[in-house]
Amino acid sequence: MRRLSLTADLAIILALLTLTVMTAVGLIMYRTLERQLIVRDDGALITRVDQIRTLLHDEDVLDLIHNKPQLFANMLGNTESLLVLRFPGKTPLIEVNPGHSPVPDIAAVPADGKLSLAAVHHRLEGDIPFIYTAAQAETTRPPYRLEIITGRLMMERTHMLASYRRQIFAVVAGASLLTMLLAGLVARRGLLPLHRLAAQTGRIGSKNLSIRIDSEDAPPELKALIDAFNLMLDRLELSFTQLSQVSADMAHDLRTPIATLMGQTEVALSRPRPAEQYTQLLGSNFEELGRLSKMIENMLFLARAEQAGHAIDRAWLDISDEFATLNDYFDGPAQERDLRLAFSGDGQIYADPQLLRRALANLLANAIQYADAGTTVTISAERRAEDIVLSVGNRGPDIATEHLERLFERFYRAEASRTTATQASGLGLAIVRGIMTLHQGGWRAISAAGQTCFQLTFPHGGRRRLDDK
Repeated sequence: MRRLSLTADLAIILALLTLTVMTAVGLIMYRTLERQLIVRDDGALITRVDQIRTLLHDEDVLDLIHNKPQLFANMLGNTESLLVLRFPGKTPLIEVNPGHSPVPDIAAVPADGKLSLAAVHHRLEGDIPFIYTAAQAETTRPPYRLEIITGRLMMERTHMLASYRRQIFAVVAGASLLTMLLAGLVARRGLLPLHRLAAQTGRIGSKNLSIRIDSEDAPPELKALIDAFNLMLDRLELSFTQLSQVSADMAHDLRTPIATLMGQTEVALSRPRPAEQYTQLLGSNFEELGRLSKMIENMLFLARAEQAGHAIDRAWLDISDEFATLNDYFDGPAQERDLRLAFSGDGQIYADPQLLRRALANLLANAIQYADAGTTVTISAERRAEDIVLSVGNRGPDIATEHLERLFERFYRAEASRTTATQASGLGLAIVRGIMTLHQGGWRAISAAGQTCFQLTFPHGGRRRLDDK
């Protein structure tokens, strides 16, 4: 089923609201008018009886009927009324009934009783209401009690109410249709900013991600949405730029070993050579292939680390044991560069053992590579209120402030002198960032006054203290 437009939805909703409200108002007005007409007609009926009572109190009823019969007809005023005067149990002295309405047989209110609206009875004659009442009046002629029966067929009132109902229905229907049309126009005009927003976003593509949506003339309700769109575009532009840079850097880094492999192989195949040279060529090619394999492995690891649902196997690890493992592995490379390793801090940390060792190994290898000869590389653990901080520091050339924030990006190198084409791929610190992302931790680099320090922040697992055993 096809979904209606937002404009059509608003128009229909407003029309239904108008229909509901006006129907309720029309019904209330109709019922009010109906009650007022009933009170008026009942009051007129009782007033007529009181008038006849007053008239017969001082006049001889028979003389009045014989001499002035038109008086009673004039008192009724239309062909819908009924009037019967009779002595109890006798033939009517006068019966004025132009509409041939049935004469009700009801008990009359005593002559000394007071008529009220409660004495008026209502019943339906077909679909037309008929009201009537009966009362006794004192007369000068025996038996001194005269019954007055009067009633009225409410055809005029019925026609008036029916006409009023038709008018209400017509007004409600017309108002609903008019509201639907006006609501459609107003909604269409009110949604113009949304259409402009759709047009602006439609012009944004991969080649012009720098365009931002203008919120200058946007209504307040859309400004939050526009701001969210612009923030999303900022993230997309940054990601797209980084992806382009990563692709260019990866192509550059892959081109060097591939070119080396192709060049060496082409030279070796240009003419027959001794077996020793082929063996040397295969060894060189093996080194280049190993570098390519490591780079691909690192790229795959980063791709998996960026998956939101990637699970890691955390456990409580003894920091002293982890530091001892690092010392055994890096003691030789440190001595080759005349460096000393200093470990401090103990306790436990909640982390994935393989990922923790890989992150610390990347930082320690980086520190050994760039530390000044004859200095000390420090590795420490510090317990804080809500987390544990592992730090790897070394003395050496400072890293400029503008490079610190980007050190953990893929293939980013602060300076050309800080890496060699054959040793570094530019993925080590990016892998550290990916590992810390999996641990919901933090990372940062500090470099000043000849001291560079990389810090990894691990949250407490289950609020367990660092020194819990």
